[in-house]
Amino acid sequence: MTAVLRAQGLGKRYRRRWALSECTLDIPAGRVVGLVGPNGAGKTTLLSLAAGLLTPTSGTIEVCGGRPASGLAQLAKVGFVAQDTPTYARLTVAEHLKLGARLSPGWDDALARDRIRRLGLPTDQRAGNLSGGQRAQLALTLAIAKRPELLILDEPVAALDPLARREFLQDLSDATAGQELSVVHSSHLVSDLERVCDYLIVLVASHVRVAGDVSQLLATHRLLTAPHIDPATLPAGLHVISAGHTDRQTTMVVRADSAIRDPAWTASPVSLEDLVLAYMSMSTPALEVHR
Repeated sequence: MTAVLRAQGLGKRYRRRWALSECTLDIPAGRVVGLVGPNGAGKTTLLSLAAGLLTPTSGTIEVCGGRPASGLAQLAKVGFVAQDTPTYARLTVAEHLKLGARLSPGWDDALARDRIRRLGLPTDQRAGNLSGGQRAQLALTLAIAKRPELLILDEPVAALDPLARREFLQDLSDATAGQELSVVHSSHLVSDLERVCDYLIVLVASHVRVAGDVSQLLATHRLLTAPHIDPATLPAGLHVISAGHTDRQTTMVVRADSAIRDPAWTASPVSLEDLVLAYMSMSTPALEVHR
């Protein structure tokens, strides 16, 4: 697997607090990767390190074959859209495009202007007077028009209403189709990731709990309901990810290496949200990787 981002023992400390520690992670190139985890898992710190906005306290990180922000050529390889979709409030849309062209050696002006025109963004409007959805689209345009190798999205749609969020995600899918572009999209909204991502990474307390192709993960996991049983007594080939119990039955998310044949058990497909929550609730940081 060719990695677009590789972290080894990566850590970032603010005085006495570690925002990220001992993080080891490979993110495959050429995929749209969903990065998900609870608050405090280290997602934003990891992505800020990848974009070169922060420097590591410990460990190493390599992005697109080089050290983040190590020079103009390296900066040009990464597009970044943060949660607050940063734009310059006093600059117009047209001025943002001119700035992007001056700062980005690979700038695709035709792509940028076509997107702005298609989205109906008024070029003479100051960014501070745009709606949240429009600012997000402007920030995405600036990031994509750089023609980066890696596009990093750190919850850029978290504050948008459902319609604006759907439009942003649809536009992201359209913009990345047919391009040799890797995307890492961090979000708490699993339904958003399900729309656009084909690879999933669950990060908990700086550690990867699961990483793999979304379709394969869904195909190899099942929601298992059975009379009250001890998960430790399950046969080989069934690996319990999470389990819940009532007086009468046990419900488990399992990874199944083989078919589930016991008629006393009801096996059903697992949703991506169920899968994510199961791995987030694991009591041990064991890594499951499915290529």
